[in-house]
Amino acid sequence: MSTTGHHLLGWSPRAVVFDCDGTLMDSERHWQEARVRAFRGFGLQAPPGFADQAKGVHYADCGRLMAEAVHKPELTPDLTAALLHHFLDLVADDPVTMPGAVELVRLLSGRLPLAVASNCPSEVVEASLERAGLRAHFEHIVVPSATPAGDTGTVRPKPWPDVYETAAKLCGVGAEEALAVEDSLTGVESARRARLRVLGVGPRPDGDDVHRADLWVTALHTPELLAWVHTWAPLAGS
Repeated sequence: MSTTGHHLLGWSPRAVVFDCDGTLMDSERHWQEARVRAFRGFGLQAPPGFADQAKGVHYADCGRLMAEAVHKPELTPDLTAALLHHFLDLVADDPVTMPGAVELVRLLSGRLPLAVASNCPSEVVEASLERAGLRAHFEHIVVPSATPAGDTGTVRPKPWPDVYETAAKLCGVGAEEALAVEDSLTGVESARRARLRVLGVGPRPDGDDVHRADLWVTALHTPELLAWVHTWAPLAGS
């Protein structure tokens, strides 16, 4: 538990905003395989450590990083397109939820406004959640947009704060009243910049990175997390 985690456990959010990849859906492995296939399609191989560098990065930025990593910036459009193509194929065949995701979402559904803030294309998020039986529990899905989206303006990808700021606004709460649930440091940074409190899920980062989230838990069904959730008071009328 991070130092601020002790304080977080005495607080109740008024909305919860989940990341999708690696938090709700076990699709980070699909992105990894998609990167491998995209590189292989051009006779290339990812340099050591690239998977950690690419985790949580918007796919368009990831395509650029892939091209830069192999010193072939001219391949950016082709690698980006190949990356998305391979990922869509993989996730369509195997949409698996992360441990505890279904149970936690169902526990919260109807008690608090729920949203998803993801760097993935909307069709990927929608299809993954639908096939996992989770889509109906979320009032809002927020993803980056290249053009203004309604009255929310252009939504930039993580680590920009836009997806989390927009999700909190759509949930009808102030950013400081919402909890973000994230598995990547890129996503944690996005939520922090948006002024949400942050629950990190998965392996604890090394060094000072652990303090970038208010609390880290190993999975969404840890007893510590579930005990805390049961103390949350539902919103009036829920």
